[in-house]
Amino acid sequence: MLDKLSGWYMGRFGTRPPPMEDQVADAGTPEIDARTRDKDRVPPRQVRTAKWPVLHYGDVPRVDLATWRFRIGGLVEQPFELSYDELKALPHQDTLCDIHCVTRWSRLDNRFTGVSVQALLRRAAPKPEATYVLVHAEQGFTTNLPLADLDRPENLLAWSHNGVDLTPDHGWPLRLLVPHLYFWKSAKWVRGFDLLDFDMPGFWEQNGYHMRGDPWTEERYGGMSVSQAMINKLRSQSKTEKRGE
Repeated sequence: MLDKLSGWYMGRFGTRPPPMEDQVADAGTPEIDARTRDKDRVPPRQVRTAKWPVLHYGDVPRVDLATWRFRIGGLVEQPFELSYDELKALPHQDTLCDIHCVTRWSRLDNRFTGVSVQALLRRAAPKPEATYVLVHAEQGFTTNLPLADLDRPENLLAWSHNGVDLTPDHGWPLRLLVPHLYFWKSAKWVRGFDLLDFDMPGFWEQNGYHMRGDPWTEERYGGMSVSQAMINKLRSQSKTEKRGE
């Protein structure tokens, strides 16, 4: 379909259409360009694709926006939760970025729109001992990040890709965007963050994926075993905090 449109555009105007990011940019929305400039655009052993493959474990969840909440808790001074309408009423940001999947595809020149993760973390005010984050998503899915990797200006809670709402299989109503790491860290259907003082492995990390996931150093695999003490610590913490489920 895109090839047909490109051919029509060339026949009509004698040139190729402008890049997608130029077609959908909103002049009133702040933009951060996070595309790699200091090295090759495509990390080692990745293959560039124009498609956006759909990959996830389990079914696409059914979401009721009337009861949906996003929550930040754990080691923060000001835990809070937001409804979907409250979150979308916050200032928007565009991030122009490349994305890299651990299954070896890379898609360049994406524009995501959403709310700055960094702004939400500032609102929550992480405590000094907070060094890691466990990201929560629908159906009990989790992934883990160092706080330093989450607390970056380009990272978003995103609801739009290239000017169009995300489809449910790509994470609608909200997905995390952390473009400098492998894309499994950009959890679909995200529901909250717990800030921690230890690195608690998430779902894929417990099943052999790397704890961090840097595509430039090929941190694909190498998960750690999860001790019962770590699991008990997280369970104990979760019992004392209200979750936005």
